[in-house]
Amino acid sequence: MSDAPRTDELPDVETVPDRAPRRGPRLGQQADVAIQGVFLSAFLVAIIVYFANRADNFLTADNGITILATAAVIGIVSIGQVTTIISGGFDLSVSGVVPIGSVLYALLLNDGVSIPAALGLVLLTGCAVGLVNGFVITVMGVNPLIATLGTMSIAGGVALTLAKGVSIPFDDVDADALTRESLWGVPNHVWILLGLGVLVFGLLRFTVYGRQLYAVGGSPEASRLAGMRTRVVTSGAYVLSGTLAALAGAIISSQLLTGVAGAGSDSALQSIAAVVLGGAALTGGVGGITGTFVGVIILATLSNGMAILQVPSFYQQIATGAVLLVAVALSRLTQTLRNR
Repeated sequence: MSDAPRTDELPDVETVPDRAPRRGPRLGQQADVAIQGVFLSAFLVAIIVYFANRADNFLTADNGITILATAAVIGIVSIGQVTTIISGGFDLSVSGVVPIGSVLYALLLNDGVSIPAALGLVLLTGCAVGLVNGFVITVMGVNPLIATLGTMSIAGGVALTLAKGVSIPFDDVDADALTRESLWGVPNHVWILLGLGVLVFGLLRFTVYGRQLYAVGGSPEASRLAGMRTRVVTSGAYVLSGTLAALAGAIISSQLLTGVAGAGSDSALQSIAAVVLGGAALTGGVGGITGTFVGVIILATLSNGMAILQVPSFYQQIATGAVLLVAVALSRLTQTLRNR
């Protein structure tokens, strides 16, 4: 059956975007994000003030770079995650793709493959997982929760199989190009994060694909009736998410000089928390790179501050869950304030 809309099926004119909305999220949703941004900024300042008062070495340049280096890995995953959430879904499979990227990158380098070639193969692997997710969700009609949960389990199992259950040290300890310090003493993967952030910000804000992604997340049926290729748009988000998750895995290997099959196993929770904390709605159609970056910095600052204060690591997971609940509560509060 053709996807072209019949005249008698068209919804009211105001509900159908003209191929794609011209300004991203609706004005009311933008207001929600702006209000939540104020709360987030205040929350971040409060965290910084608290840790600065508790630890003398918190507000230092070296610790600032440490926070950025920590934020960069989960930030790269979150850039891909925000596109899937905007599309109306989410990607749990990143918790399996990150380990694959870590293990595969180490294996390829140890086999004598050059860093660019190894990185390219890792990215293609993540892209392939994203394509599978997109096909299962858009063509087979499987719920994103079930689809990405399944691919997460498969990808995690593949990573363990490739590693044979052990860590894989780099034969060449100088193969840390992805995380080596460069300009102003900032690690390369922080610059990679910033570059990717600018590119995806431009993609979402200024391209037809970006406008269509918001439209599909806000109203899939209306987008289909407007003639958009909704399957392609949604699948593109999962391809980007899988590719960036694999890149994050390679970066973790470069940091540790070891491929680890358990690396980034909490990437799904961390990235979804950062994206939702940044103002995205799990119902789709709302979100952005700027808010996501703020969410990532908040999580990284919390982790770093607790590490300096020697708080047990398992409390950090509790803190992440608590912050996610706070983010959802803030989202509901801003909607209530706007409605009133």
